[in-house]
Parts: sequence; C-alpha cells; structure tokens
Amino acid sequence: MNATVRPFESFTVGERAAYTRTVTAEDVDDFARVSGDDNALHLDAAFAGRTRFGGRVVHGALSFGFMAAAQTRLVGAGVIWLDARVRFTAPVRIGDTVTTTTELVAIEPDRRMLRVRSTVRGRDDGVVMEGESTLKYLREVGGSGGPFRGPPAP
Repeated sequence: MNATVRPFESFTVGERAAYTRTVTAEDVDDFARVSGDDNALHLDAAFAGRTRFGGRVVHGALSFGFMAAAQTRLVGAGVIWLDARVRFTAPVRIGDTVTTTTELVAIEPDRRMLRVRSTVRGRDDGVVMEGESTLKYLREVGGSGGPFRGPPAP
C-alpha cells in the first residue's frame, strides 16, 4: 500500500516513475475473475490461437492498471483520476515483461491538478500502450502536505 502523501508544492514537471511486471497466466485468470471480463481471447488458448494474435493476450484493462501503478508511484496517495485516455498499440502476451513509465507533464496549481503521460513498453522494448491522465490532488488528505488525519469529526 502506498500511503505517501506529498505536499502539492513538491511536484515538478519532468518527474518520472516506473512500474515493471512480468504478466503471468494467473494474473490474467485473476483479472478475468475479478473484472468479469471472460472473453475467450484472454482465457482460451485454442480459441485465441485461431485469431490474428495466435494465442492468449492480456486484457487491455490489466495493462491500464499498470499505468495506474506507475502513476501512484509518481504522485503518491491522495490523488484521484479525473480522466484518462489510452491507445493500445500492440498486444501484451502472457510471460511478457512490461514497463510503464509515467512523467508529470503539467501542473495547474490554482486547481491543484496534475497531468501525466504514460508509456507502456513490452516485448523487444516496443510500445504496447500510451496514455495521458488528469489527476486531482485532494486537499483533505494532506492540505499542504501534512499527514492524513482521517475524516472530520461529525
């Protein structure tokens, strides 16, 4: 669990963070179970083998989750997504090691918002997904960077 709360003023354009994971069949099966996305393309090797992919591929939404992991490493706790846009450029396969790199590209101090850009690279360092997100820094978790004190008393 990442419970690091950074002062908003500590963010600087150009900061980066990365998240790397080797995707297992268990990851894909667990994601299908939790999300309800039971598309045979992700779960059935025989079915997926008859498609242009030639075998099982990882859920795009699971790769999207790796983007969230890299962003959390960059900005810490107490920051929420307002929007996200992604483009999938190549399949991720079971056994692939993917690295998501996220960079802080803009800061809007008056609105306490951040814009980040992410790139996910997989096999042979090829880009498999690109995305951009707008994030909102929650005042109530740290204000100017103080520790989280929980919700206000009733």
